[in-house]
Amino acid sequence: MNGTGRVAIVTGAGSGIGKSVALALLRDGYAVALGGRRKDRLDAVVAAAEGARALAVATDVTDPVSVKALFAATRQAFGRLDVLFNNAGMGAPGIPLEDLSLEQWRTVVDTNLTGSFLCLQEAFRIMKDQVPRGGRIINNGSISAHTPRPNSMPYTATKHAITGLTKSAALDGRKYDIACGQIDIGNAGTDMTARMAKGVPQANGALQPEPTMDVENVARAVLYMANLPLDANVLFMTVMATKMPHVGRG
Repeated sequence: MNGTGRVAIVTGAGSGIGKSVALALLRDGYAVALGGRRKDRLDAVVAAAEGARALAVATDVTDPVSVKALFAATRQAFGRLDVLFNNAGMGAPGIPLEDLSLEQWRTVVDTNLTGSFLCLQEAFRIMKDQVPRGGRIINNGSISAHTPRPNSMPYTATKHAITGLTKSAALDGRKYDIACGQIDIGNAGTDMTARMAKGVPQANGALQPEPTMDVENVARAVLYMANLPLDANVLFMTVMATKMPHVGRG
């Protein structure tokens, strides 16, 4: 099964994992609406797609009006929605939790958790009523949905919450033929993980370089999940750099 004739939305599509997944979906024949805060970056991804059916929509996932506009533009341009890759996210400064401001906490919660909920909710509203009915939602969890890094409480808390969002959506979506799963990614090679080559904090307080993997491995994994028939679902998948310090003692 491939995406020819199918429609996807990717949030956080202007760079990193979102960009790689959007391009993979476009190469597979999907029409893709790209959501992100920076329109110039989205336009660059559309240009790289070389004539594929792509739509760039400047989107702030923390704003319900902006989220509704993204989904409405997608339906107007392409007629339906088959796949949502719920990817937009951010972290707070890596400082002790007692020094975090309430504003820093709320910014991460609003983006990672509330933003994912708002997008998921709009996807449900389209998918349950379209013909053929149903669709698939893939949430970007993270290794932090399982195991925290030092000084990462807002990010870790929201990524644990994404797991609850995924499970609830997988259950509540059954009656509408909506499948929901989660991909937990560890050390994909993007601009955000470039610092890992110089060393990042470990559980024992040391700074240590960590291996990364090609981000295209993530794109292929999301594409596999997206292309499953709706009577099958990958509820959770972990894709990580083989030698990163995730399993074992910290």
